Amino acid sequence: MAKTPERRVKDACIAVITKYGAYYFFAAANGYGRAGIPDIIVCFRGFFLGIECKAGANKTTALQEREIAHIHRAGGSAMVVREDTVELLDNWFKEKME
Repeated sequence: MAKTPERRVKDACIAVITKYGAYYFFAAANGYGRAGIPDIIVCFRGFFLGIECKAGANKTTALQEREIAHIHRAGGSAMVVREDTVELLDNWFKEKME
């Protein structure tokens, strides 16, 4: 089965996350959670990060933007990662190691 473009973005993010040995999980999209939660939740050295993965020109929804704003207000980090911006994730980890 071929991977979707978004799945390739998620796989690239997981490669970075595992490189740094961080804890992560995929938020369940089974109807019991809150809509708009980022695709990947990460904890690294006590820091919280929500990652929303997007492929191509896909844009975040209003609900996703709301959740990203809530995370920032709570003192956590959240970002949107695309095929061409995976280095932002790597930079986030490097910053937290300083």
